[in-house]
Amino acid sequence: MFTGIIQTVGRIARLEPRGGDVRLAIDTAGLDLTDVQLGDSIAVSGVCLTAVTLEARGFSADVSNETLSLTTLGKLKAGDPVNLEKALRLADRLGGHLVSGHVDGLGKVVSVTPDGRSQRWVFEVPTTLSRYIAAKGSVCIDGTSLTVNEVAGQRFGVNLIPHTVENTAFHARRPGDAVNIEVDVIARYVERLLASGSAPTLDEAFLKQHGFA
Repeated sequence: MFTGIIQTVGRIARLEPRGGDVRLAIDTAGLDLTDVQLGDSIAVSGVCLTAVTLEARGFSADVSNETLSLTTLGKLKAGDPVNLEKALRLADRLGGHLVSGHVDGLGKVVSVTPDGRSQRWVFEVPTTLSRYIAAKGSVCIDGTSLTVNEVAGQRFGVNLIPHTVENTAFHARRPGDAVNIEVDVIARYVERLLASGSAPTLDEAFLKQHGFA
């Protein structure tokens, strides 16, 4: 699990094709990897990857063909910036929201306009994802936890403060660019419970647990 609070912006050092898959070598810049071990998870622009090698200034991860085709990782080239976050520890602060690192689909940057010192960004997502996005709810874009300002059909807007723009890969994004989208996992569970028609209320669950129903 992750929080959606980006710890640093790294860069793609190398891409090594390996039988249809790709091994990504990532320069992690100033990110401290002393507490990372082989097999640990690191979110790369919102995609949970497993560290298979560790180096002085980075790590490598194998990316399957499916992940390459369903996320922006398949479009990366050497030198491209990527958002990085190490996996959440139980003692860490949850500054954003719970993020799994399992991308639900691709969105698109529609527009970027000044809004005071901040920027108003509008994104468009497929209809299969738009129903999970609600005003004042959370959404994860390229691994960054953001609050939704408004929703209109398949489009929604967020505000990015200067700190977020400067300290994430958003500074390299332009209208038309694809982005990784992960919707709030709570929305998915709520939909599943409602669709099943069999979700017990808290009182019903309590009664059954204690043998009264």
